[in-house]
Amino acid sequence: MTVETTNWWKKAEGDYLTMRREFTAPPNFDAVCFHAQQCIEKLLKACLIERNIRPPYTHHLPGLAEMLAPRNAELDTLWKDLELLSQYAVSVRYPIEFADRQEAKEAMDACARLRRILLPELGIQDLFE
Repeated sequence: MTVETTNWWKKAEGDYLTMRREFTAPPNFDAVCFHAQQCIEKLLKACLIERNIRPPYTHHLPGLAEMLAPRNAELDTLWKDLELLSQYAVSVRYPIEFADRQEAKEAMDACARLRRILLPELGIQDLFE
């Protein structure tokens, strides 16, 4: 794994830990959703970089996943998770939309499912499961 890929993975793991922490009391559901999205965005970009593909400046997770070649069949089964998390890249960061406990739980679950697929793509053992 390249240094650049390792750095993206480290940032993704920081988002994963922040997501988990923000779900506890006192919870910050907006932060849970945002960091869930950020974790997966950074893991997808790490996978692209590892394949010598320069990722675009985007928060759209399905678009990033489409750039992975060859495609991961497991990732295709979780397309709804990619779409769900994509909506949290911007919306919950501003006083327009607020996440509730159910949305935060769904975002955490989607993040965990996608992360379980993406870490092995990078040759990484999950340290937190």
